[in-house]
Amino acid sequence: MSLHPKIMDLKLDRVWRLLAALDNPQDRLPPVIHIAGTNGKGSVQAMLRAGLEGAGKRVHAYISPHLVRFHERIRLAGSLISEPELTAILDECEAANAGAGITYFEITTCAALLAFARSPADYTLLEVGLGGRLDATNVIDKPALTVITPVSIDHQQYLGDTLQEIAFEKAGVLKPGVPCVVGKQEDAALEVIERQAGRVGAPLLVRGQHWHVGVERDRLVFQDETGLLDLPLPALLGPHQIENAGMVIAGLRALGYSEDACVAGLRNASWPARMQRLTTGPLCVAAPTAEIYLDGGHNPAAGQALAEVLTGLPPRPLHMICGMLNTKDIRGYMRPLAPHIRQLYGVSIPDQPATVPAADTVTAARDVGIAATGADSVAEAVQAIARHAPDARILIGGSLYLAGVVLRDNG
Repeated sequence: MSLHPKIMDLKLDRVWRLLAALDNPQDRLPPVIHIAGTNGKGSVQAMLRAGLEGAGKRVHAYISPHLVRFHERIRLAGSLISEPELTAILDECEAANAGAGITYFEITTCAALLAFARSPADYTLLEVGLGGRLDATNVIDKPALTVITPVSIDHQQYLGDTLQEIAFEKAGVLKPGVPCVVGKQEDAALEVIERQAGRVGAPLLVRGQHWHVGVERDRLVFQDETGLLDLPLPALLGPHQIENAGMVIAGLRALGYSEDACVAGLRNASWPARMQRLTTGPLCVAAPTAEIYLDGGHNPAAGQALAEVLTGLPPRPLHMICGMLNTKDIRGYMRPLAPHIRQLYGVSIPDQPATVPAADTVTAARDVGIAATGADSVAEAVQAIARHAPDARILIGGSLYLAGVVLRDNG
């Protein structure tokens, strides 16, 4: 962190310099699948990894941010990087960087690429950190496949204020001759992606044009030009996971994988803090008859997706515990959730300088019509709900950072 520039500017100069000092590990990776977009990147990667591993392939994977331990970011051929490997690779990158300015994400991305280059595998899954065009992961000349999940408004301070500007940044992962699976998009975003694909010569596989996905009689139905698949619903909860599953199936089909790999991707994927049901730990002991869910969504599109999930659950009074970062559109996130929430408890995210104070979260909730009060911690809020509404459904959400704290403290 001491190497981090005082002003965060998105550019690739620092990454290219360090990669050159490390003898360009990005050129020695197993075939890369590069995943960009605003929402769904992690779920898509989790299902792709499950599908490829179900087909017997060894898969590297890079994600951000981590929830509890940094090691979650780097998965080598199916297993999280070990402490000795991580320590050694970070030391090597720090030495090669020679004290020059570089961001936390840039140097750790270079470390991941170096680790991937040295460990045999069949695929490398790279999740974009921010944007795409100038993201530290965008250093692969010829990926095997790219994916652009739904684009929505987020990170405006870095990517632009309009959907078109943000879509342009996401479309920076497109490469000549490399197929790109495009998830469901608003027209303004899709126009930008299609225009950029035409400029670089990237063939697109667009949801609604080249493939379709939906649910019929509790089965996932996928159709493209090669035929129809009748598949189980994803293990990951929520209607939005149907769309994510569609992108995964389209990607696996583009890579030449069979229906069996698609089934494995849907059935075997696990992705913490995405409507994750908590069933053990101190929080569950404090509220033994409640349902407790944890979700890391943090922007208006995530709020809308959560609202759709809640609509499909059996009726129970919903109480929410919410903590967010001050870079997010709090009211935009809460607005679609407002009709579902009986009471919201605002909390500050521990050890996070950019947290919204609990009192400000309460104010934001009241502004969109949610009854709200503050709490000193998630545990305190759960205890209060258990006293007043012991059979409630409790949703803890608003930030992946808050989700990480909950997973750490709840065991």
